[in-house]
Formats: sequence, structure tokens, C-alpha cells
Amino acid sequence: MKHFKLLTALALTAAMTVSLTACQGKSASSPAAETQAASDSKAEDSKAADSNGADSGKADSKAPADGQAAQSSTSEPFKVALMIGIGGLGDGGFNDSMLAGVEAAKADYGIEYQLVEPKEISEFEANFTDLSASGKYDLIIGGGFDAVEALQKVASEFPEQRYLFVDGEVTGCDNVTSVLFKDNEKTYLVGTVAGLNTKTNKIGMVVGVDSPSQNIFVAGYMAGAKAANPDVEVIVKYVGSFADTTTAKELALAEADAGADIIFAAAGGSGLGVFNAAQQGTFKAIGADVNQCLIDPDHIMLSAIRKIDVVIKDGIKSAIDGTLEGGTMVPGLKEDALGITNEGSKVEIDPASLDAAQTAKDKIISGEITVPSTIDEVK
Repeated sequence: MKHFKLLTALALTAAMTVSLTACQGKSASSPAAETQAASDSKAEDSKAADSNGADSGKADSKAPADGQAAQSSTSEPFKVALMIGIGGLGDGGFNDSMLAGVEAAKADYGIEYQLVEPKEISEFEANFTDLSASGKYDLIIGGGFDAVEALQKVASEFPEQRYLFVDGEVTGCDNVTSVLFKDNEKTYLVGTVAGLNTKTNKIGMVVGVDSPSQNIFVAGYMAGAKAANPDVEVIVKYVGSFADTTTAKELALAEADAGADIIFAAAGGSGLGVFNAAQQGTFKAIGADVNQCLIDPDHIMLSAIRKIDVVIKDGIKSAIDGTLEGGTMVPGLKEDALGITNEGSKVEIDPASLDAAQTAKDKIISGEITVPSTIDEVK
């Protein structure tokens, strides 16, 4: 079966906008002032959730592996704090991809890092504040539209602290590098494949929440499917959470009952519920953010990927080199920040549909196809 080939590196500088207005406010102490290893750090002054999900009032670091490469025999290790989104780790999606990027930076650049796992949106601001006020971290990384408001406030209070924020935009702070993605471009491609492989002319989508940033995914999926198959009907349902597998499963089964034989899970950790429902054999699933085909090769036919791990790793390298600039980047297919893959899947896909997706990709890159970013734009 033909596989989409994943391309390699992301040129982070390709879509960088001009730096935004500098923030004003309190200044954090020097991030390199403390040299205690991340494996010993308890972050007693942080309200961040520990990496075992125990006490949401504390942050627990991940110990660097034995033999971790040092940046030099004399310099202190570069220290990073990573706060993932709610929904936790383990679905092979957004949060796992963020962590993979930090782990890759640890392996290649000898950094130390602290992992923070919030359980509720309400924890974001306190966690960002405690991490920033500690002065321990050279770079603090976060992500997800639901954390934007918290970082917007905290970053303005700590203008000397560097931040990297993925999948959301923090404005007015030149100490924050924001990375958005043209997610409608990748979902256009999986929509193309789904529209050409459905036997019922009905496909579905289970989305985390009903918001503009999530409906960009929906718009691309609908547009790609309808361009490839004008007779297709796209059924969309919203979980209302990125961490509710039970509801996601129920919604997927409802879409299957309505005739959808392919369902796209774009719901963070909730997407595992869609994959669980697919095991009943009434539909095939599509994954998001990373290659989720590997979770269940018999039922997941395709994944729409964002190369978040590459963005994170490259951002850390730029911060180490002192070249990480504030502002917003919006990479897409042209910058090789997105793609689709069926690598590892055992689900049979019509090769012609993959060829059609490649053709669509080429036309998006050339500008011949402009992908809608809102549902209302879909014809």
C-alpha cells in the first residue's frame, strides 16, 4: 500500500512575522541562577501539576537520563519548563508531540527540563506565574488556545523571561514566540482522502470544542471532502472537552449510526474514545497531530500531522543560540510543517485518493487552491 512520506525538518523562520510590542512589568530573576538538576527539582513554589497527576499544586520534574550529553564541561545546562495542555499524555497527539520535541532537545543539546501537567484550565495562570517567578528556566514552553489568556497576562509581568507557545497566539509581548499552524491545509488533504474512500457518502468528525481555532480543522476537512466528492455529507459533533473519551466514543458511534463510515478524531485526548468506538467495526478512523495509525493499525486509516516536535526542538535550539525572536509564525504545507501519513496502518486505502491528496497539496503550495478557514466559507 502506498504511503505518504513524511518530510524532515521545518524551516522555522519561513513564516516569522515582525516582532510585537514589548511587554512591561516585573522582571524575573536570572533563569540560570539555579544549577540544581531537573531530576532533583521539586518546584516547591509552583502550583503546577506533577507529572504523575497526583497533587495539582506541585510540579514534579522528569529526571534527565543517565549519560545525558552536557552542553559543555563548564557551562550550566539550559533549563526548560514544559507545561502541556489538559488531557495529559498517552494519546500520541498534541501533548506527546510537545514532549517528544523537548526530549529530542535533551538528547541533542543536553538540556534539563521540568514537565508540568495541569488538570484544569484554571491552573494555567498560577503555573505560568510560579514557573516564571522562580527564575530557574531559560525557556518556558506552553501550548493550546485555552492557555493563551493565562500566558498573555503572565508574560507581560515577566518581560525578561523567554516563552515559546505553540498552537495559539500571544500578542503584545516580544518575549513570547507564538507558533500557529495552517491546520486547514492538512485537514483538506485528509478530507480529500476520506471523501474518495467513503462507501456511504457520509463521513464524520469528532472535535474537541466548538471554537474558531478548532473549526479551522473542520473547514479544511469539509472543503477537501466536498472538492473530491461533491455528494459527500460531513457530520460534525463537538465533545466540549479534550479529556472526555466517554463522550467522544458516544458521539462517534452516533455518527456511525447516521451512516458515517470514516470519522476524523480532532479532539486531543478525547480522540481515544473515537478510536475505541472504531473497534466495533462500523467505521474507520483518522487521527490528528502525530501518526496515530500506530495506536490501532486495523482501524485508523490515516493521520493529519503537525510537526510540533520539530517546532519545539528548533525553538529550544534558537533559544540556546540567542536567536529566538518574539512574534508569530504561521507555517503550513509550504514550510513542511504539516502533512498526512498512513504509515503503519493496515487499512486499505484507494491509491488514487492518496494521489489526489498529493495533487491537492501541490496546488495549495502553489496558491492554486485557497483553503477555507471558517465553516461558512465552505461551498
